[in-house]
Amino acid sequence: MARNILITGSSHGIGAGCAVAFARDEGANIGICGNKNPAGAEEVARQCEAYGVKTKVYVGNVGDHDWCKATMEDFIATFGKIDVLINNAGGALQIPGGPKGEFKDMPMDYWDSQIALNLNSAAYLSRYAVADMVEKQTEGRIVNISSIHGLVTWVHRRMLPYSAGKGGLNMFTKALGVEVAKYGIRVNAVAPGLIFTKATDRYSEADLVSFAHKIPVGRGGKVEEIVPMIQFLADIEKARFIVGQVFYVDGGQSADGSIESMNFDLNA
Repeated sequence: MARNILITGSSHGIGAGCAVAFARDEGANIGICGNKNPAGAEEVARQCEAYGVKTKVYVGNVGDHDWCKATMEDFIATFGKIDVLINNAGGALQIPGGPKGEFKDMPMDYWDSQIALNLNSAAYLSRYAVADMVEKQTEGRIVNISSIHGLVTWVHRRMLPYSAGKGGLNMFTKALGVEVAKYGIRVNAVAPGLIFTKATDRYSEADLVSFAHKIPVGRGGKVEEIVPMIQFLADIEKARFIVGQVFYVDGGQSADGSIESMNFDLNA
């Protein structure tokens, strides 16, 4: 029987890559969540449906609890249950406020919005996914998409709230993974480094070359180099003995003793 998979932030990038891969490789039914790019979400749905699967598109703010609850309830009502939740939504902008974008000048509503997007959204959706998995005795899988910046911050890009949110997501992964392991549910995370998506279009070619020098493999990653790890952790058999782990897929950055050197200033 086809599994039912809900993927947030799946109108483009890693989330979209996951949606198409799960539809193609295992014929899974896909819930596609977007917010600022509903047209992209609809296009991803069409790509998935080309493989004969069922899809449904959800457009809204994953940082809003009521939206998350209503979305999960509708997904379960539509497909019967949830087998896999991929909490992929996230992102960061430079801190607004003072001329240097420092924490001391930051509007606190920006902090709230970043924590809601990068941490709370995963908690909200996982809360209702786990409840359904336990009730229906589903050997479910939750995969959280973190970031290398949950391990080391990027001060010069003024991304302090993003780092805090992703660091929190890592600990949420561990704590929830341990708690629900007894139900046969597995919760793990993937933490990418620099991956070329629409989000990296804001950097100049010179910026990306400079960043690549900080990565042991000498380049940024591709979406198709992240998706297989997510599929692995979502697999019923392959991930059966993996609980509460964060896997860094970053071209070797997190293994490099000079990882702090990534705190260069792209705007210098």
